[in-house]
Amino acid sequence: MQAVSRRIEPDIDRACLRQRVFQPVCDIVDEAAPGEIFKDGAGTQGELLYQSMPISRRTLLKAIVATGATAVTGGGAYSYVYARDALELTRATLPVTGLPEGLSGLRVGLITDVHRSRWVTQTTIGRAVRLLMSERPDLIVLGGDYITDFDRTYIEPAAEALAPLSAPFGVFGVLGNHDDDRDMPGALAARGVEMLKDARTRLSIRNESLELAGIRFWTRRASDIAKVVEDARGPVILLAHDPRRLVEAAALNVSLVLSGHTHGGQVVLPLLGAVAARRFPLLSGQARYGSTNIFVSRGIGTVYVPLRINCPPEVALLTLEPTSSAGIV
Repeated sequence: MQAVSRRIEPDIDRACLRQRVFQPVCDIVDEAAPGEIFKDGAGTQGELLYQSMPISRRTLLKAIVATGATAVTGGGAYSYVYARDALELTRATLPVTGLPEGLSGLRVGLITDVHRSRWVTQTTIGRAVRLLMSERPDLIVLGGDYITDFDRTYIEPAAEALAPLSAPFGVFGVLGNHDDDRDMPGALAARGVEMLKDARTRLSIRNESLELAGIRFWTRRASDIAKVVEDARGPVILLAHDPRRLVEAAALNVSLVLSGHTHGGQVVLPLLGAVAARRFPLLSGQARYGSTNIFVSRGIGTVYVPLRINCPPEVALLTLEPTSSAGIV
């Protein structure tokens, strides 16, 4: 996987940042979560590791001090805090079980976790849209969380910022935990996005069939997901905002899961890593569970605190290959 990074000038108020950083980050750390994570590396695809490193509030604060708190709140803030605007394009090749050879090389663009808000502007989203469109993907998928905390103020601006997206085989989207079930999908649908709310559509591409399914964030039971993917003809790509749906997807023989939600951890501290690592099977990048592959994007926006530390935002261009072509057996 390779990435191209571009940096822009900061637009955040430093004084406001000082007031908003520490307590919200500590609140995130205090959430209980499972300890199972993936190891993503050469020769270890799909290997599960178990992380037993509880990170307490005291440990987190000590780590911030030890590694230089001024990197967050002082003169060194640019390289850390403003990484939230250092947008990257991530290119990855994904093996897809059962993918016909005729669909080898199909390119899917992924944008997720836009979080249009006071901190994530039209300019920021527009830059991501233009970056992805410059790659001319065959298909575009949107992974949810277009706004933050159901804030209706930003529903129309979020949808309008994404309106320029287009692709030969369509633009599709699912809902995240910050989106309502009516107005946000309605605004996107009005701009040409086909919303998959616990639904599946069959795409005809290069005389081959590809099943594209999407579930809402709140659809979690295996029986409910099964209703969405049952009787599929050929490989299924599942759009699921939350990567924790990987377990259910694997049990249902879904070929590929595309997710967001994690923001890549958003706050990735030296020595300690991501404070949210214990909560998800994979924070970012790709891995495999059984015969099911998954890609998790770091997304574009931020939530709770308007910063990213060692975790820049991204849009992803994913090239699909049959498992044999990708060298996986």
